[in-house]
Amino acid sequence: MRARLFAAVVVALAFPQAAFARGEFDPVKEFEQHEWIPIHLGPLNLSITKAVAYLMLGSALTILFGLVFMRTRIGQKPGRRETLGEIVYEIAQTQVAEQGLPHKAIGRWFPYVASLMVFIWTINMLGFIPLPLSDEKVTIAGVKVPTLALFAATSTLSVTLALALMTFVFTHVEGIRANGTWGYLKSWIPDVPKAMYPLIVPLEILGQFMRLISLSVRLYANMLAGHMLILTFLGLIFIIGNLALAIIAVPAAAIFYLFEVVIVVSIQAYIFAALSAIYIGSAIEPDH
Repeated sequence: MRARLFAAVVVALAFPQAAFARGEFDPVKEFEQHEWIPIHLGPLNLSITKAVAYLMLGSALTILFGLVFMRTRIGQKPGRRETLGEIVYEIAQTQVAEQGLPHKAIGRWFPYVASLMVFIWTINMLGFIPLPLSDEKVTIAGVKVPTLALFAATSTLSVTLALALMTFVFTHVEGIRANGTWGYLKSWIPDVPKAMYPLIVPLEILGQFMRLISLSVRLYANMLAGHMLILTFLGLIFIIGNLALAIIAVPAAAIFYLFEVVIVVSIQAYIFAALSAIYIGSAIEPDH
């Protein structure tokens, strides 16, 4: 099964259908968002785009993963399915929740950080599976169908910013709930002479917003860079117009593809969830 999937990916990398459909290849255009189903409510644009379609698919697969791998019957010997679910659960509990959250908050916030880790891993992984979810279409037997494409929803800044915004809001809401409004805000100010407050307080407030930016940009930049490297190597074939370059470009793209799938996808999901747990935990117990 793995060999077949890898072969399909190599073929998709070697012959990017979107390039043939347009007659040219431009990596930047692969990240453009076009309205598939326009939905406008006043100033709000809630249209379904390629990124939204991937998020919807990722949400459905995340729920399916939980139903299939996380639900076991008591008293039965765990099989491979249950074992895989237990591994994911243990990583989320011991390496994410327990490392970042105080003991009293694990029960409340473990479901959030665990779901966040699995969801981000799922949509990251979907970004490296050729799917017929693209703006380009090709005619097969007289029917226009979407071409196969590689696209990660997390390579769109609005997606990663929305995920980071949830953690940002939860952090401050939980900090205020646990310490009171004044007690939580007071915890931002380090133990320095009062004369330095005009300098320190704005920096501390800026630092809170920098968490939001760094959390979103880290995931976005890593996923975007990986896809851009793969598409750039393939784009050289069409930019230079020499198919002989495929001998070098396709293996290079395949190497970066494997690196992203094996290492980057999981690491970025883990880091995002772990930092979310740390931020929420530090808001609950500012002194730790």
